[in-house]
Amino acid sequence: MAIRTHWTVEHACSHQVVHDLSGRPADQRAGFARWLAGRDCTDCWKAARDSNTESKEAWLAAKRAEEQQAATDWAEQFDMPPLEGPERALDWGERCRHQLMTAAHNALVMEGSWGEADWAELEEKARKVGRAGWWIDQRDAEGSDLVELLDAATEQDQGTENPFR
Repeated sequence: MAIRTHWTVEHACSHQVVHDLSGRPADQRAGFARWLAGRDCTDCWKAARDSNTESKEAWLAAKRAEEQQAATDWAEQFDMPPLEGPERALDWGERCRHQLMTAAHNALVMEGSWGEADWAELEEKARKVGRAGWWIDQRDAEGSDLVELLDAATEQDQGTENPFR
């Protein structure tokens, strides 16, 4: 008598499904059927995954809105000029600028030896870099690297309202 290939499994979600396990070696079918019994059926698993994706997307949208508001408030408070670039890059660039400037302040002033005069000079350099894409490109940089990064920024990275860029 041959080892069966079709197994009726009662899943953790309490649905019964007949699984064709002929693609598995005969000596692994029973163990795999037991493993399947501890999981939701495919339909329930997909439904949970899809609803989880929706909640992740909602969470991410709320987090982005919160970060955007913080970046906007910060830019107003510290008199940062609006960024230039494609519409879809502006908000992202503002968030990146805020995060990098905050990280730089923590590294250089709060944890480092910089005084307010040093920081004011760095802020002034940062105000001159108006291309949103530049800030996006620096999003993974360490805050302590901002001095060197700003020194390397080109005229093209500065917000000169050039229609040919």
